[in-house]
Amino acid sequence: MTKYIFVTGGVTSSLGKGIISASLAKLLQARGYRVTIQKFDPYINIDPGTLNPYEHGECYVTEDGAETDLDLGHYERFLNVPTSQANNITTGRIYQNVINKERQGEFLGKTVQVVPHITDEIKRNMRILGESGEFDIVITELGGTVGDIESLPFIEAVRQFKWEAGANNAIVIHLTLIPFLAAAGELKTKPTQHSVKALLEYGIQPDILVCRTEHHITPEIRKKIALFCNVNVNAVIESIDADSIYSVPLLMMKEQLDKTVLTKLKLAHKHEPDMESWKDFLGRLKNPISEVTIGLVGKYVELPDAYKSITESFVHAGARNECKVRVQYIHSEEIYPDNAKEKLGHLDGLLVAPGFGSRGIEGKIEAIRYARENNLPFFGICLGMQCSVIEFGRNVLGLNDANTTEIDEDTPHPVINMMEDQKNISTKGGTMRLGSYPCDLKKGTKAYAAYGKAHITERHRHRYEFNNAYLQQYEEAGMTASGINPESKLVEIVELKNHPFFVGGQFHPELKSTVANPHPLFVKFVAAAIDFSKKKTK
Repeated sequence: MTKYIFVTGGVTSSLGKGIISASLAKLLQARGYRVTIQKFDPYINIDPGTLNPYEHGECYVTEDGAETDLDLGHYERFLNVPTSQANNITTGRIYQNVINKERQGEFLGKTVQVVPHITDEIKRNMRILGESGEFDIVITELGGTVGDIESLPFIEAVRQFKWEAGANNAIVIHLTLIPFLAAAGELKTKPTQHSVKALLEYGIQPDILVCRTEHHITPEIRKKIALFCNVNVNAVIESIDADSIYSVPLLMMKEQLDKTVLTKLKLAHKHEPDMESWKDFLGRLKNPISEVTIGLVGKYVELPDAYKSITESFVHAGARNECKVRVQYIHSEEIYPDNAKEKLGHLDGLLVAPGFGSRGIEGKIEAIRYARENNLPFFGICLGMQCSVIEFGRNVLGLNDANTTEIDEDTPHPVINMMEDQKNISTKGGTMRLGSYPCDLKKGTKAYAAYGKAHITERHRHRYEFNNAYLQQYEEAGMTASGINPESKLVEIVELKNHPFFVGGQFHPELKSTVANPHPLFVKFVAAAIDFSKKKTK
């Protein structure tokens, strides 16, 4: 029978429920269990696809084309196992499903209510992954904090689910904060006590408390928390601030979180977690032999979570190259022809980030021109790739006013154009080219050298594409289409022949980079930045 773990949060948001969930899952996986994680978000949007990155950080895309919360990226990066639509559910999707059923007459004229209809739908989604037969343990992270109005149906669903599943089949881990008051010089447990009290008022007794803290928790404080929160002392887990999110699994192993969970679920402890490859990754991450500075040019740079998967991909690729990658965020609206050297001249590499809309696009194009003309290693993702095509068209091919029809519908040279199957779509949510698609690579190219094979798949999220009417003109001038979709003939990758590293991908390679398998394009890009740095030093 599949076992279920629910992770709730209290006191404040942003305590790291996603990282704790991913770390626990990693430890259980390292013991030989098949584990997956799902995220339940309390907002009413159907999915994060239409949310501004300033609101919610990046929108993560799964293999099956689901637009999801960025925490699913953490799940995949830690577990090296793909997630799907079933791994991210919002209040909006729950209500949409219930309303659709009501319209179809499934409730036989009954009054539709939060209890039981909404809570039943939540529980149904909680069971989907467990009933697939693919997993031994399903971890469910509940967004928000206990006490939030929008979280109440989810908390009630957990209470019912735990009762229905029976003892030892479902447990609740509550993540809370133990603040340190500098004036008093001590840690305070009262916020945690109140958070657990709120959970108890909703009928849920947490089985394990994970306490986020800046200072180590003393045995006396553990005992006090256990006494007043009705848990065992060994079920009070310290989660001290870490130097890297990738250190958290080892910290949780030291705290024996995985052992405590297995005991409460009455599961065999099997062998100790095999974390040797993880420790090797951390060793290379924390002991680099070189260092590079890579500029990330985008328009959401005020919120680094907008580019979370990209920055984590640099961590993975940096460790593989035994290199410390310093990512410098550069706002694309602040780059002009007369200051490009000042803004970019100190960099060892340049990544132009994805995005939508006209704001900041000319700055991205100018940054790419600088990288192309100065042999600075360049990597463009989605809109970043499209901007490299526009820049090459304007400044190399002489196609004055070349542009994307996303920005200028009347451009005389639409080198980037809307995909044919997108032209009659009017709704926004979930209608882009989403999910995994195949790509064939040309031998002898940088892309082929990076992947080491001719056939790959990558994840997409876009409406516009390279206009193949210009393809011959571009290739004759030196910009090669090194990756092509075998079915639609969509240009997936462009690169320059006579440049140390100039590669643009229409897809999002950052979405497939994990600790165990850093993305090959990021690995090669960082390696090119290291070479550039060495030559600059000489």
